[in-house]
Amino acid sequence: MSIDRRDFLKAATAGAGLAATGAGLGASEAAAEPLPKRIEAPFVRIGQVPDVVVVGAGNFGAWTALNLRRGGADVLLLDQYGPANSRSASGGETRGVRSSYGGRETGMQWARWAIRALQKWKDWDEQYTDAMLPRLFYETGDLIMREELDPSMEQSMANWDELGHAYEVLTPEEVRYRWPMIRTPGIGAAMYEPSAGVVRARRAIESVARVFEQEGGRILIAKAQHGDEDGRTLQNVHLQNGDKLEAGLFVYATGAWFHLFLPELLGQRFSARAVGHVYYFSTPPGDDAYQWPNCPSYGVPGCTGWPALPGDFRGFRIRTGGDRSDDPDNSVRWIPEERHARPREILADFFPALADRVINETRACHYSSTVSRNFIIDTHPDLDNVWLAGGGQAESFKQGPVLGEYIAGRIFGIETDEELNDSFRLLEATFEEGQEDLDLE
Repeated sequence: MSIDRRDFLKAATAGAGLAATGAGLGASEAAAEPLPKRIEAPFVRIGQVPDVVVVGAGNFGAWTALNLRRGGADVLLLDQYGPANSRSASGGETRGVRSSYGGRETGMQWARWAIRALQKWKDWDEQYTDAMLPRLFYETGDLIMREELDPSMEQSMANWDELGHAYEVLTPEEVRYRWPMIRTPGIGAAMYEPSAGVVRARRAIESVARVFEQEGGRILIAKAQHGDEDGRTLQNVHLQNGDKLEAGLFVYATGAWFHLFLPELLGQRFSARAVGHVYYFSTPPGDDAYQWPNCPSYGVPGCTGWPALPGDFRGFRIRTGGDRSDDPDNSVRWIPEERHARPREILADFFPALADRVINETRACHYSSTVSRNFIIDTHPDLDNVWLAGGGQAESFKQGPVLGEYIAGRIFGIETDEELNDSFRLLEATFEEGQEDLDLE
């Protein structure tokens, strides 16, 4: 796929995507073929105005920038703190990757993408761990335990049946036999996804950013604001130092700052008020039962978590509900001791040997929600050369490798599934009072 710069900019500012220029793949090819690994664009010049500025170097932005670059565009990735910074939702230590999304309208769509992402995480490790990049994905399997098989579990299994994805239904006795460190008080049924796993999140975004730069992309650390408009075209974004950064096309992927970046448009359609609390508990010396690969990731009423990962073994991870904050720049990212009782109570029920262990680290990060309860991947309603990408719903990181390919494909005009594309559009509807909080329990 070879892209001429004039065609790119013409299609971008027209809001048409590259399929209109004849440079993209056909719809049938696009459905089956990933974007090329690496294509050097002949029009790239050091110091020239970039084809695309991606604002936000988190999960949405970093993967999108990499795939746009691989599609031949000259891309500048812009972030106020830098890729994988501690304030970004994707800057935590770890994130789980599973495909059990029963009980959601988006369940089948997300399951399909998450299953694809599982393989893509493995492919990334296979390609890049020899290049001095850290291993990212660890297959743990994911165990969900409930009082009984509930409708969301049953729908997850129905989705897996349709997709041909392996799973098991276990009794509490089978759970205790396989993993003797786990207790099952009040549990009547369990659902196990063997191929699920855990990704080192901060290291993942750092790795994507590094590969992006190695393949010709540029990263700028600076705070930006929405810039000057000319009719239906955005001319630039404004930097805090007074500079104006021009481009042919802009992708706004600003994470927890999405509604603050475009308050009039997104202030009532997007929320990142929910702040999840994450704890990493120390594991007993000499006891590897709570370390990968001997313990699965898990979901029990009130929390999710997973085992300690090598080689730093930061600890056994548990996440509970947290606080609320409208200010991602200044929200507290450590968890005070008075909030530590809840995770210890949960561990006492299900992993009693860890309940009194020392807490190695705590983390807190914003989780976003949208009116549609799905991701937003759409053009700005008033600007043809601005794309919106965000609204993670606490689930987007899992699907990052797939999301980046898809968003780049939308921009290039090769993702032509109208029903799928429509599912990510920015809705006219707005949140009602209190509706915007994402339930983290």
